[in-house]
Amino acid sequence: MEPSVTVQALFENMHFKLVTGENGLNRKIEVSDLSRPGLELSGFMNYYPEDRIQLFGMAETSYLESLSSAKKRALFDKLCTPRTPAFVIARSLPAPTELLEIATERGIPVLSSKLKTTRLSVYITNFLETELAPIKTMHGVLVDIYGIGVLIRGKSGVGKSETALELVQRGHRLVADDSVEIRQLDGITLIGRSPKLIEHLLEIRGLGIVNVMDLFGAGSVRPDKKISLVIDLELWDAEKQYDRVGLEELTTAICDVQVPKITVPVRPGRNLAVIIEVACMNFRLKQLGNNAAQTFNENLTREIKNKTNN
Repeated sequence: MEPSVTVQALFENMHFKLVTGENGLNRKIEVSDLSRPGLELSGFMNYYPEDRIQLFGMAETSYLESLSSAKKRALFDKLCTPRTPAFVIARSLPAPTELLEIATERGIPVLSSKLKTTRLSVYITNFLETELAPIKTMHGVLVDIYGIGVLIRGKSGVGKSETALELVQRGHRLVADDSVEIRQLDGITLIGRSPKLIEHLLEIRGLGIVNVMDLFGAGSVRPDKKISLVIDLELWDAEKQYDRVGLEELTTAICDVQVPKITVPVRPGRNLAVIIEVACMNFRLKQLGNNAAQTFNENLTREIKNKTNN
């Protein structure tokens, strides 16, 4: 099923003024692109993107003022189609009477905003791209650690929520527990957030469900976060060889985006919260070009070469 958002949601989020078409606020918007119908107003309708929000600025309204009422009525008769979500007028400019009459008749909302056209188009596009982005739900915990969005994954009972609780106690912020809704923006950015039903909640076995914001304050949670790192928790396997130096850089695919991944083995005595904190600090250093494992490997190689030559 293709994602969609209603005109009502856009209307409420952008704080528009409803000029007409209240009955059409339930119309669906299925594309994030906008249309400024300049060519269409001149009569060229071969490529009219009727499924987009139609945005009118100073140029469009000024041109319309030069047309006769009959000409405007003929144009809006073609622009107001069953697939047209809504018309948006920028700068609080007056909407043409002919548009209001035909839009009212066909149940198409006409909205007005005080913002300038360029800024308004950016805000609308950003909102629609977020709402219409592909969504994937994953089992895990999302925490903001030192500004890095960390998705902690692992089998049920491995200790994800308990680790998140300790991280919150250490000053970090919870985004989602158990279920993470992930939206893919602009093809490369993953934004995770919690389903509304379980927002701010942590499930701790033996303790039950706790509300993190109520316990630790508003600063202990955030509504969403870009996912920059994945940490997989798995029970310690004595037969498995784990990376001890850190030269191996693994990634995992989420919504067709490759995200850096670290596997942390779990066994009694290991403080997972501290390990994850250090992993985040080390991840940030690597992004700044300071790779301790690579530096160690280069120094070791140089030392071996010097001893061999001697």
